[in-house]
Amino acid sequence: MSKYEKVKVAELFAGVGGFRLGLEGWEGKSSLSNYNHKIESDYEIVWSNQWEPSTKSQDASIIYEKRFGKEFHSNEDIGKVSTHDIPNHDMLVGGFPCQDYSVARTLSQSGGLQGKKGVLWWEIHRILKEKSEKGNPVKYLFLENVDRLLKSPVKQRGRDFAIILASLSDLGYAVEWRVINAAEYGLPQRRRRTFILGFHKSTGLYNEIEESNDQTSWILDEGVMAKAFPVSDNVIKKSIFEIRGGLADISEDFSEQINTPSPFENSGCMINRKITSLKTIPKFEGSKTTLGDIILDDYGIPESFYLDQNSFEKWVKLKGAKSEERTNKTTGFTYKYSEGGMIFPDPLNQPSRTIITGEGGASPSRFKHVVLTKDGRHRRLMPIELERLNMFPDNHTDGASDVKRAFFMGNALVVGVIEKIGLQLLSHIKSFEHAGTTVR
Repeated sequence: MSKYEKVKVAELFAGVGGFRLGLEGWEGKSSLSNYNHKIESDYEIVWSNQWEPSTKSQDASIIYEKRFGKEFHSNEDIGKVSTHDIPNHDMLVGGFPCQDYSVARTLSQSGGLQGKKGVLWWEIHRILKEKSEKGNPVKYLFLENVDRLLKSPVKQRGRDFAIILASLSDLGYAVEWRVINAAEYGLPQRRRRTFILGFHKSTGLYNEIEESNDQTSWILDEGVMAKAFPVSDNVIKKSIFEIRGGLADISEDFSEQINTPSPFENSGCMINRKITSLKTIPKFEGSKTTLGDIILDDYGIPESFYLDQNSFEKWVKLKGAKSEERTNKTTGFTYKYSEGGMIFPDPLNQPSRTIITGEGGASPSRFKHVVLTKDGRHRRLMPIELERLNMFPDNHTDGASDVKRAFFMGNALVVGVIEKIGLQLLSHIKSFEHAGTTVR
């Protein structure tokens, strides 16, 4: 890849375009500057896909097309999209849904797989495999998932992530990952997610990891994640191990291989199925954006966003601590239920709590955000405020209902995290170009 060429990107599970905003910016501007300053980026989205199953109205795709145009955008079930119809690209990105990634042996072929339950992960795998077989391997991966991916499923902690790593290794990728809480690095929302980078064996990044005697230095100092989101040299916990067997073997007996609750810590690196995983501590000394920094002035807020006084006591009760007996309606089993209280209203001098998909609507809820206004009233957050907490441009989701707009943001990611990792990855790629390393 010449230094004059763009990094061509395919965006899967695109939602309303969080990855695209982080990599390309909006109208050439950076999310980290609140879209006031130019983003120095060489990424170009050449194809995108967004499909919401089990619904006729493809609302997220409609917003995506409204913001970025219909050209090169697919609103079709990715399982029905031929790899031939996806343009060749340098990098594949996406926030793939968290499912059951287990696999089972076929009856006729011991090496084959059936019962692949985490179907959307396996669509990523299909695209990578078929592009490589056609002589056009995808050089880089940039993926996002919930933090519990590293610990799932309950009965075989870490198995799902082990299957993902093993399958990528078998396709010729090295991988680094990091669980990042955006608020711990000064961004406006306490949103904890797993970010995964993959480097194909034809890249300089893969070679750099392979030639390193100790992956620990890559995780702590030299890697893309370490440069984008620094961590302390004080390692709390360290695991080194190898994932063995076919994917069906891993699916069946990963817990027996490892004999530990889960070997995957919040930071790690994998090459040739060899894992180094560290429990690291974020290192950040800059200023922090708070909920109070992003909310609108009270003037002009629609009355429907203020809490109804008739339901106020219900809001207070839902937000409060509980210790009560409950009975399962199906089995009749009675049990003790307890949960702690939540700060009510939400503090304005801290980053916000995680936005959830059910944030919209006026009905009382334990998890919806509520702020106290200057005139002493309580109100829910406006869609534009939810967008700001995810570092989207103001009114990015305008055109959908308020409930849908909240749902989009509950499913979205913090754009600034994508931008910081993307820019650092670009810097790593260019450093190998300048050193004469072939990465294409």
